[in-house]
Order: sequence, then structure tokens, then C-alpha cells
Amino acid sequence: IYQYNTFFLLFYFVKTELIKMRFIASSLSLIIAAAPISPLDAFVSKPNGLTFGIRKQQLSNNGRSTNLMMNIEKTDTEKTIKVGVIGCGRIGLVHLGAITKAPNVLPVIVSNPTISKAESAAATYGVPKFSSDAMDVITDPEVDAVWICSPSQFHADQIKACAANGKDIFCEKPIATDLAETVEAINACQEAGVKLMIGLQRRFDQNFLRVKDAIRDKEVGEPIMIKLCSRDPEPPPFEYVKGGGGIFNDMAVHDLDMTRFLAGSDPIDILAIGSTHIDKSIEVLPGSEKYDTASCIVRYPNGVQAMVDVCRQSSYGYDQRAEVLGTKGMIATDNVYPNTAKIYKNDFTGNADMPYDFFLSRYNEAYVTETIAFCEALVNDTPVPCTGEDGLVALVMSIAADMSAAENRWVKFSEVVQAVYCKSPTECSLLSQNDVFPDGFKPKTDAVELLS
Repeated sequence: IYQYNTFFLLFYFVKTELIKMRFIASSLSLIIAAAPISPLDAFVSKPNGLTFGIRKQQLSNNGRSTNLMMNIEKTDTEKTIKVGVIGCGRIGLVHLGAITKAPNVLPVIVSNPTISKAESAAATYGVPKFSSDAMDVITDPEVDAVWICSPSQFHADQIKACAANGKDIFCEKPIATDLAETVEAINACQEAGVKLMIGLQRRFDQNFLRVKDAIRDKEVGEPIMIKLCSRDPEPPPFEYVKGGGGIFNDMAVHDLDMTRFLAGSDPIDILAIGSTHIDKSIEVLPGSEKYDTASCIVRYPNGVQAMVDVCRQSSYGYDQRAEVLGTKGMIATDNVYPNTAKIYKNDFTGNADMPYDFFLSRYNEAYVTETIAFCEALVNDTPVPCTGEDGLVALVMSIAADMSAAENRWVKFSEVVQAVYCKSPTECSLLSQNDVFPDGFKPKTDAVELLS
């Protein structure tokens, strides 16, 4: 009897465990089948012969896109793109981290003036070569494409050098702080037949993309008014502001570009004002560098108005919101928080924590997604989603805002464009109001007309 009971208990135990294992396996298969793939999770090494694209995850209730994800598609031939990265600072490392996990994209060299940073980045991400000289990246015969994540003043020359060496280019904004140099750099890429993508990462943020979807699909009717605000957690140091090009160029340019992205058309004119409230020490700086607070009104075709406000300090965290009023409704975004927890007390009800307090954490997924987008364009040889023209128009808008604040008047964007004189597509200069127009010079009124 004792042996029989022991056998029966053992049999029962084994049977129970097998049932558990079957249940767990079934559950896991359901979870895996249903689980969304985030842009980071999608950067998994894939078998040979696979490439990728970007698709949009759909919600079951209304079919609206909510998340950009990798879409792996089989191809007959494998195409591996070898890339180099110039600049191993914060932004460079964000892009490098995404590049190293992207299918069919292989980083082979990085550079940074401080060689120890380049060496550290190479060791961290398994890149075989590193250098202190950006030209080593640009002229490397293995490199097909270059990520330019260096300080702004080097961008234009590095873009031209990449174009001369036949390299496709991803460049963090701006292309250049000078409008003529910007035109030269874009035209150099077009003449060389290489791709140029500009890093305007907010275009890849899921909050702004959802607003764009609502406008495109007429969910709120025809747009009437667009509002954007951008307020930093704390002001930058004096040394950063000095020589930075002013609040419209180094801060509001993202919001000005976003108004164009959401409006879906080119702007007409702008009225801007600025003031100083936070850091009085910057009042000695020239132009709009002396402002820590600014507002803009932008007019678009069909009477659409866009309003932007920016401030270098927000006591409640990183404030990044958008709103669009249409003929049939309104859509707005909220700030992004580290979690959804809320506290309920007799003297406070609200979010347990502040919004993200730094642009890298707030827009981390957007930076990764724009990297995916450029990788897709390289691997599949398709147009880039954020072009040199987009970067040029964003700069024109910020320059016009600066001019408006200085002269206290509405400024047409065509005024800024007309100041550019190009002897050839890659030989451009700026004309002042006092200059005599060169023989045969016909001022352009549209930024696109400046491009070859």
C-alpha cells in the first residue's frame, strides 16, 4: 500500500507539472504574438537576407497610428551599409547606440576631438576604429554614410566634405548658422547625388505624430489655429547662450519647424517679440541672445495661424505641448512623465513625479526612431523623411523671427530668402540692404528656388 501511494503521488505530481508547463507555453505564445515591439526592442540582430522598414502600430478601437515599429521584410540580396559617426558627445552616443543594433547597418569608425571619448565609444559599441580627426571618418573607404553629431559650427564644412567623398549624410540641426553656407551645403549634396537627412527629432515623436495624423485625417476638420510651447527646466549657462545664435535659432527653431510640419504648407510671415525674466546677466548679449523668453505668431495660407512661446526656465519640469484647433474639434498633447502614478491627498491631487526634465530623456524614443528612418532610407535606397530643404526652411523661419523681434514688425520669409545671392549652386553669399545687386541677379522669393 505504501509503495502504491508513493507511486500514485509521484504520478500525480508529474502530471500536474506537465499541465503547468503546457499552460505556461501557451500563455507565452499568446503574449509574444500580441506584444508590440518598441523601436529599441526592434533593434535585434536578424538573419542574413533581411532588411527592414517602418510601419505603424494600429489601435484596435479606431485604427489610429500610435507607435513606429520595425517591419522586417525578406529581400533576395543582403545589403549592408557601413557607417561612421563624427562626435561622441550625448547626441552622438544616442545615435550610435541605435545604429549598432539596426539590421544591415554596421558602424566601422567613430571620431571625437577628445580621443579618449572616441576610444570609449568604440569600446562600448564594438566599433573597430576610432580617431580624433573627423576627416578620417569622411575619407574612410569602408564608410557609405556619415552621422554628423559635432558642434554646429563644423556642420557645413563636414557636409561638403562628405558630399565630395560620395558619402550619404545624417546631420544634427542646424546645417549651418549662416543661410548662404546652408544653401551651399545642400546643393553640394544634390550635385554629388548623396542623401542628406537633418535631425529634427520632434517630427518623429509619437505625440506630435498623433496630432499630425488628426490633421491629415480631418478628425478635427480644417485647421484654424496651431499652438506650441517649449519651456526648459532651467536656463543654460552664460557661456552656452553667448554666441549660440539667439533664442529663436537655438531653441524656438524646433517649434517653428513643428508649426510647418503640422500646417503642411510653407509659412508666409512672422511677428516675434522677446524679453528677459530669468537670467539678467544675458541682457548684455547682442540681438536675441539677450532674451530668455519669446513669442511668435506665424501666418500660413488659408488664414491658418500658429503661435509659439518659448522660455528657458519652467519650474515644473520640461514643458513640451502642442494644440491644434480645427473646424470640427481640437486635439492637444500633454507633457510626458516617467510614469503614470498619481498621488491623492487632502492638500494635493496629481502626478506623483514631474515631467521628464531633460530633452534626451523626453525625446529618447524620437531620436531612436529618426535613426531607424535614416537607416531604412540607406538600406532600401528610398528618400529621407526629413530633408535639407526642411532644415533650410527652419533656419529661414528662425532668422525671420530674429529680424522681427529686432525691428518690431512683421517679416515676410521671402525677405530672408532674397538676401541670398548664389554665383553658382555651391558659391553663395548674403547681400545686405545696402549692397548693389550683381549683374543678372534675380532675387528668389522661395527657399526651394535657392536649391539646385
